Order: sequence, then structure tokens, then C-alpha cells
Amino acid sequence: MSETEVHEPIEEATIEGTADARFVGLREEFQRQLDSGADLGASISLVEHGVPVVDLWGGWADEQRSAPWRRDTITNLWSITKTMTALSALMLVDRGQLDLDAPVAKYWPEFAQNGKDAVTVKQLMSHTAGVSGWDAPFSLDDLYDYEKATARLASQAPWWEPGTASGYSLANYGHLVGELVRRISGKTLREFVATEIAGPLGADFTIGVPTSEYGRVSNVVPPPDIELDLSQLPAGHPALRTLGTTVLDATTPRTDAWRQAEIGAANGFGNARSVARIQSVVTNGGEVDGVRLLSPATIDRIFEVQSDGVDLVLFEQLRFGIGYGLASPARPGMPQGRVAYWGGWGGSVVVNDVDRGLTFAYVMNRMAEGVVGSTRSELYLQAVYSKLS
Repeated sequence: MSETEVHEPIEEATIEGTADARFVGLREEFQRQLDSGADLGASISLVEHGVPVVDLWGGWADEQRSAPWRRDTITNLWSITKTMTALSALMLVDRGQLDLDAPVAKYWPEFAQNGKDAVTVKQLMSHTAGVSGWDAPFSLDDLYDYEKATARLASQAPWWEPGTASGYSLANYGHLVGELVRRISGKTLREFVATEIAGPLGADFTIGVPTSEYGRVSNVVPPPDIELDLSQLPAGHPALRTLGTTVLDATTPRTDAWRQAEIGAANGFGNARSVARIQSVVTNGGEVDGVRLLSPATIDRIFEVQSDGVDLVLFEQLRFGIGYGLASPARPGMPQGRVAYWGGWGGSVVVNDVDRGLTFAYVMNRMAEGVVGSTRSELYLQAVYSKLS
């Protein structure tokens, strides 16, 4: 079912929270999406110059509509997790411990194997390193074994010439960038995010989720089935190799194995409030409520364009900076200017608009067809920006 089709209406889909009077249209759009059934349960947050101006949540936390989406409901965020992984690395850049222009092997010597000795940190962070997945055979159990999965990435050869194009690091971004974080800080990525980011900011975000918090988790609802025809691609194409060895099912986040693993590409748990809280450091000069994570100079480096073309894995026109997708005319649904963004499978999204000092986040449980954003996220963004123009 596409988002243009009619959904079963939801009875008594209520919205809670607060929104600045300027954004009453956003609240109304949220209500329309809940009433139509396009959204089942979701949260929306907007932070302006470090100050929350929208904090809304509503709908249902389960398909049976037996439990409401509450203020503290969390869900699997899929690739929004990558923005937290990127932020972790950027913090080390800011501290002078990580050089974006240096070879990855400077910090992770084993990565130099099989022709990757010249691959740079910024290539790794911008999906242009030629290592978008694992050589076959590779299983979910292998994904959950961090040490094994990371060693495999270090030993394999790149699938295309590094730096010449982007190929989305679908499931291994956290193993690649997270290993740099671990080598430099001595902390796992999960620990670094908890102690250096989420903890100081008081943000309800974790990589993986403790069993004590299972009761708050709203399971994502799988998107409509999409048949990908990759039969015309030549053998060894990065898309075939990436998608063929890391087959993720949308019900996988319901398992203990997924929730207890460290997958810095895809198993972050949180909601729109926690995502916007953390990412607003990018749009508020690197600091929120006295907690400084970045300097303006490091934020500027995010916007250094590393690639601008059709991604070899997603087959979408994408412009990548360092750690984030960047606004471009090829993505008209995204605001233009100094905008760094990314989304999670099914339509969740976080947008950092540095020029306007805005961070927008939308997190939901009913997945749409989109890989980066969806019809719903675009409608919500339009509702925000229509009041800013």
C-alpha cells in the first residue's frame, strides 16, 4: 500500500505535547496523518537555536491500537543512528584526536589491508571508502559479533575506487566509524554515545536498548513490500554485494539479539525529542544548555562536499558531506541552504538547518516505502517551513 492510498482511519488518535503558535499547521498536519491512518504512532520535535519549540507525540504504540504512543515511547531509529555515530567521530575531530584527512590506518592499522592503506577518515564517514558492506558469506549472527564483523571489514578489498563515488554503508557504518571511536577513545561506540553525548544532554537515546526499557519500545511496522529488480546489474556491483549480504527484515528489531547488539548504523533507540535534542548541537553552534560537543569550525567541516551523484547502493541522487547528507537541488523535498540531514528506513528523518538554527526530527512506527524520508516527513517539513519563509 502506498501513502497515496486510503488507510483505515484510527479512532481517537490524539496528540499530546506543545507547539509554538507559529507551528499550529504542523500540529494540524500531524492530526490529519493520524486520522487517516497514514501515521500509526509518532513523535515530532523542532528545536530553534537550542530551544524546543515543538514537542508533539500521538497515536498508537502498537498495531492493535491497545497502547497509546506516550511521551517516553521509543522505537528503533534505523539509520538515524548513523547521525549519532558521525557526531561521535566529529567530537573527536573537535578535540584534535581524529584527523579527517588522515588515513584510517593511522588509527586502525589493520584497515590498511588489501589496498585500503590510503582510504581517509572523511571517505569512511561520507560513504565513499569503497566498503559499503561485507564480502559474502555474511549473516545476521556475524553482524551481531562486533569483533568478527569489524575484522572482516579491515581485511577485505574496496569494491570501487575510494573517493570516486558514494556507496551507502547500509549496515556497517557503525562498525567502520565506530571502530575509530573505540580505537581513539577507548570506549565502545555505545559507551561513548551514552557517556559523552546522551548522558550530558539528558537525551533518551541508546545504541541498542536495555531489557529494562523494553516496555517503552514501540515496534516498527514493516513497510509495503517492494520488489527490487537488481537482475540487470553486473556481477560484483556494490548494490548486489551490499544488499545481498546484509538482508534486514523490519521485524528484526523485535529480537533480543538485535536489541543487545551494537550496530551504530541501525539499532539506535529513541524518539523525536531525543534525536532533536542531540542533533541540535549542530544548529546551535555546537552547544546546548551549557554542554559543548563541537566548535563552529568543526560544524563547518560537515558541509565539505565529498560526493554528489547517484549513490551506488541506493540509486538515488545524493550529496554527501562529512557524516551527513547535504541539501541539493536533486532533493526538492528538503530545505535548501546549509542543511545536513539523514533519515531512517521507513521515513523517520532529522534535519539540521544551520542557517536558520533549526533542528527538526520526526520518528514513527508505521514504516513507509522511503529509505531517506517519506511523503509524511515532507508534509511535516512543509508545515514548518511555510511559517518561516
